[in-house]
Amino acid sequence: MLIKERKVPLVILILEALCRRLPQNHPNYHEIQEELGRRRAGYQGELAFDYYLRYLPKDKYMILHDLNLPDGDYNCQNDTLLITPEYALIIEVKNMDGKLIFDTDNEQFIQLNNDKEKGYPYPIAQAERHQEYLRNLLKVHKYPVFPIEYLVVISNSYATYFITGKNTHKVKPRVCKADVFQNKIRYFENQFTNSVLDTKVLRKLCRQLVKMNSVPTNFVLRKYGIDKSDLITGVFCPYCNHFPLIRKKSKWYCSSCNNYSKEAHLNALLDYFLLIDSKITNQKFREYCHLTSQDISKRILVSANLNCSGTTKGRVYSPKTIPW
Repeated sequence: MLIKERKVPLVILILEALCRRLPQNHPNYHEIQEELGRRRAGYQGELAFDYYLRYLPKDKYMILHDLNLPDGDYNCQNDTLLITPEYALIIEVKNMDGKLIFDTDNEQFIQLNNDKEKGYPYPIAQAERHQEYLRNLLKVHKYPVFPIEYLVVISNSYATYFITGKNTHKVKPRVCKADVFQNKIRYFENQFTNSVLDTKVLRKLCRQLVKMNSVPTNFVLRKYGIDKSDLITGVFCPYCNHFPLIRKKSKWYCSSCNNYSKEAHLNALLDYFLLIDSKITNQKFREYCHLTSQDISKRILVSANLNCSGTTKGRVYSPKTIPW
């Protein structure tokens, strides 16, 4: 059963917003662009992998995609998490070209492509951190002790992979190409045959994980040493990307291309919620969108169909979903 569907990952939306809102002369701008490119390729790999998830029994497997779970000042992001009554399976999807090497002696992940060698974070160590995180989460929330396994799936059908070193035997069961994913599922199902979670507890756990899902804003900004004051404010033109637009005739007017837009503020609000805060006040909105009228600001915020709480100066607006 699909519990949390796969959408464009939040980290991609954040990186896209950063590329819009960060001056191009920022020292980390090009590094952010490179990560965005890798993340987009990874997302395409995840979409390709979803083809093989169709064969899982819908009445047994709870499927949660792109879970972003808070981990102190950091973030635990899972490409896909499968939960059954018998066990849970963390799946890390890699969509990469060329020859991929899992060096178990040095715990390195190396890509050889077009005579170029490049190192990446070791997927096994990443999956083990996520495994430990989920084990602790279950313990804190008093769920039964429950087997949690992990699998690294290579979704690029043209890539090859090799596992080297003295711990090859430990890593080999944890890696596969997407087209043999069903064989790995049978491997885990043969290992775990005892039901641990009943239907009620299983659904409760899934609901809790979805509720805990949060936008990893602070994690991304801190990773690149970006202060929120570094970000460009204002409403961008949806036609030519000029900024800032001005409010004119109850619309947003672009002095560069002379176009008007009724809803250009919606993209600006999304950037705000992705990069700055999960809620906004009338005053903050005016500062962010370069408005002077409190009444105009209020009308725009009300029309955006946001959640609202508090009264008068203490009123705050927040998105019902990210993205909407």
